[in-house]
Amino acid sequence: MWVLPSYNVPGTAVRSLAVSLVATALAAAGWAAPLPPGEPVRGWTLLSQLEPEAISTLEAAPAFGINHLELSHHLVHDLSSLRDTTRRERVNRLITAAHAHGIAEVVLWDHTFYALAYYPARFRTGPGGTLDLDSAEFWAWFKTDYRQMLDLAPKADGIVLTFIETGARAERQHSAWMTPADKLAAVVEAVAGVVIGERGLNLYLRTFSYSRQEYANVLAAVARIDRQDVRLVMKETPHDFFLTHPNDPHVGEVPRPTIVEFDAAGEYNGQNIIAGTWPEYFLERWRAFARKPHVAGYTARVDRYGSTHLVGRPGEINLHALKRGAEDPDVTAEQVYDEFISRRYGPAAVEPLKRVFKRARGIVESTLYTLGLNLANHSALDYDPYVSSYGRHVSGRWLEPPVANVGHGVNREFHYWRDVVRHLAPSFVKDPSSSLWRDIPRFHEIGWSEAREEMNEEYLRHVVTEKNHGVALAEACVGDIGRLAPVLSPEDHAALTGYFERTWLTARLHRAVASAYFGFRVWCRGEPHRNPVVEDIVRAGLMEIQEVVPLVRRYPVPPPAGQWRWSQDADSAEVYFNWIVRDGWPATPAAASEELRRAGGRRASAPAGGTGTYSFAGRRFPLSKSDG
Repeated sequence: MWVLPSYNVPGTAVRSLAVSLVATALAAAGWAAPLPPGEPVRGWTLLSQLEPEAISTLEAAPAFGINHLELSHHLVHDLSSLRDTTRRERVNRLITAAHAHGIAEVVLWDHTFYALAYYPARFRTGPGGTLDLDSAEFWAWFKTDYRQMLDLAPKADGIVLTFIETGARAERQHSAWMTPADKLAAVVEAVAGVVIGERGLNLYLRTFSYSRQEYANVLAAVARIDRQDVRLVMKETPHDFFLTHPNDPHVGEVPRPTIVEFDAAGEYNGQNIIAGTWPEYFLERWRAFARKPHVAGYTARVDRYGSTHLVGRPGEINLHALKRGAEDPDVTAEQVYDEFISRRYGPAAVEPLKRVFKRARGIVESTLYTLGLNLANHSALDYDPYVSSYGRHVSGRWLEPPVANVGHGVNREFHYWRDVVRHLAPSFVKDPSSSLWRDIPRFHEIGWSEAREEMNEEYLRHVVTEKNHGVALAEACVGDIGRLAPVLSPEDHAALTGYFERTWLTARLHRAVASAYFGFRVWCRGEPHRNPVVEDIVRAGLMEIQEVVPLVRRYPVPPPAGQWRWSQDADSAEVYFNWIVRDGWPATPAAASEELRRAGGRRASAPAGGTGTYSFAGRRFPLSKSDG
């Protein structure tokens, strides 16, 4: 088991001290060095291209003992992006700044392959214009191109290489003899030959996958890689960062040094714009991984684009939890709360603010999640037609049995597929022939055989109960923060007030839209579903939309701005209101997606080729009982 030494504790091994002294000397000259084998990794991952925010984060790194920094996403998602002068200069400045703040190793993200058009036509001779991986000339060109890209960031200490979400998938390129795993391994060997063999840098393979089959391909490729100095980065969860997902079962099982990638910034869980303080979560996951034989440390995402950085805000407690968990396997969440709040807000704030922070996970799990499904599109309000919420993102894909234990006032166990998805998913999503279900284990046991509407009063009551729970918790937080003014600085009190008021408004907006949307679907099934309970829930939701939308739009303090644009949830809520009351629902998923896109929200398009219609298309709900 790896236990990272405390950053401030003297008496570390002579070897570690020597490494530290060398790194310090190199950093003084703007250079550092790749972390040597056996050196425990304590890392952060920066996504935002905003330099002031990045620099303020780097200034905090020494207090967390950070020795590994990944520059990713809006900084450098693909190494080829460094050919852009502005981006290259920004990245090189941040590399120098990171070294100057004592971070020994700065690594850059890359994906392979890029879009096929990136590669010379003479290599795209496989079926469908794919790359010919049997061409020795291609691999020689590939290595030369990689050397040129590495030259653009000469002080970088390594590469993090991902196979998924690439322009052209390596396993789909042409070869007369290589299996998909062989193709992936060939790419790694080529990159490693340059990165490790020629440059003496570190190479980390990132094994993110969308399905069990993709994961099997990637792990098979890793097993075929001859170089034992290639390391791994694995996410805390399979596929993506959902609070309801299990731990990634492969972490620590592959005999290579493995870094666990955590999302402390909450891509799907509020993005540091609403309450996201749950150190218990990070301690529990880290402890499970730290017991594994090949886990060498962690890296934590510290923002979700733009100005959503964690450092200096309540969500920084998640970073403190990982730091303390790595230092001390016996540290408790109570200690983490006490240490962080006392240091950041003062000893007098510890007990009252701890009560507030502890409610955050329950709020998010009953607001951005619905009966165990995350129905927020990268934290944005988007119940329909974002189909990934009902298929790709369902935690039941990775659980056996696929069961959700839902508290939040509902206090029931649900089968993810037979219960939750069956009732909550729009009818067009449930077409059994859809590719959405291709990698669902034992899909034949799910229990539906056609795409039809099955939302009903029972599940509507469950949804409303859960949303009420989230609103009640958020409302309690706002009240408690209001009473904390005497023990907080004016600046901290104002910041915490905004943080939890945004959380409360978000919870109310989700309750309003969920009540109206899911209730409207029940009402559209006709008699006997149009009963007073259903109608009252729909009307209450519609009225609350009208009440909360202007409060969000007129909120006086601008929130952090990242991928999720918080105020745009008000625009989305208004679109749902108009569909239900005034315009009638769009006839197709594609039309609904386009209307939401025009309203300003970030929305994924409907499934490719999807032409399914809504059973409630064109219907309108009477806003007042007299209208009916």
